[in-house]
Amino acid sequence: MTRILILMSNTGGGHRASAQALQAAFRMRYGDAFTVDIIDLWAEHTPWPINRLPKSYKFLANDTPRLYKLVFEMGEKPEVIAPILDAVARFAERDISRAIHHYEPDLIISVHPLMQDVPLRVLRRMGRHVPVITVVTDLGTFHPTWFHRGVTLCFVPTASGYREALRRGLSQRQLRQHGLPIRPEFGVPSPPRADVRRALGLVSHLPNVLLIGGGEGMGPVAKIARAVAGELAAVGEPRGQLSVVCGRNEKLRAKLLEMPWPVPTAVHGYVDNMWDLMAASDCIITKAGPGTIAESMARGLPMVLSGYLMGQEEGNVSYVLENGVGAYSDDPHRIAAVVGRWFGAERETLDLLARRARAIGTADAAFRIADDIAALVRAEAGMALEAAGL
Repeated sequence: MTRILILMSNTGGGHRASAQALQAAFRMRYGDAFTVDIIDLWAEHTPWPINRLPKSYKFLANDTPRLYKLVFEMGEKPEVIAPILDAVARFAERDISRAIHHYEPDLIISVHPLMQDVPLRVLRRMGRHVPVITVVTDLGTFHPTWFHRGVTLCFVPTASGYREALRRGLSQRQLRQHGLPIRPEFGVPSPPRADVRRALGLVSHLPNVLLIGGGEGMGPVAKIARAVAGELAAVGEPRGQLSVVCGRNEKLRAKLLEMPWPVPTAVHGYVDNMWDLMAASDCIITKAGPGTIAESMARGLPMVLSGYLMGQEEGNVSYVLENGVGAYSDDPHRIAAVVGRWFGAERETLDLLARRARAIGTADAAFRIADDIAALVRAEAGMALEAAGL
């Protein structure tokens, strides 16, 4: 049995989702041949105050986005980030070493840009040889810390990520491009859309727009929901219906449940069947999170991006626009107007966007990454046997 340890951090839901996608792919493809554990390295296995850093993400991203961008950009400077990472590795070495001793991994996978340098430094000081593999979980903007020359393999989701990795000094031998890993359920063919709507309690014959604010219900979700509902109700009979996912934002969910709606509207909290909601929908409104973009493309779902995290997610907007799979606006009424056109005079445009999204979606990325890692494990086992003369 090969023991794999996946390192992530709860700085947004995307890193954990990618980790869980890889865990599921190994389980479904290889059964008991691999055991895969997922840990939040910073929150669970470092001392104070480092273990408090993940909690600062939500505050920075929601309340002080310009400060977040400043921190992001400062971290791109080697003269700034290198001494910080070295200090973190020295300060947290005992705790991280204890985690490695506990899990005894044969291989480590990082799905977070700050999970390459520090673990490699600690492993070196421990005198342990454990292959470290990076799975990049951004689509268009790539922080330099993603690309460490000491990793065994680095999986990138896009051609621009591949080029950036080469520019940062990784070799072609180290690189693979398979797409961003998403949970296997997003690749399972779904029944006809009307049937999925009916099963979810939606109106089967009305097109559905899915509005999400991520796991934390971030952004002006209520304003967008009101504008879209008003647009779809503007001409006689409703031209569509609305599904809103509020995530863990219970205050937002309660507010929306109390509101009167001019079109059929379903309000959800945190959901664990996003693939079904996407299968029931004709388009999605979301901030520019890379995981949601990848999931939407796998489902052939055109998207309206309603915002982005400054610095980190700016490239994701360009990725969507350049590939012709959606639109961008941060104005609720303009967002509503786009949806109104797609559900009306520009239905053919919506269908074209859906075909493009489906064509470039990579629903099997997690399986392809798992297969490459399994091949690496087999190759290393073969070399070990050969070195032993067996």
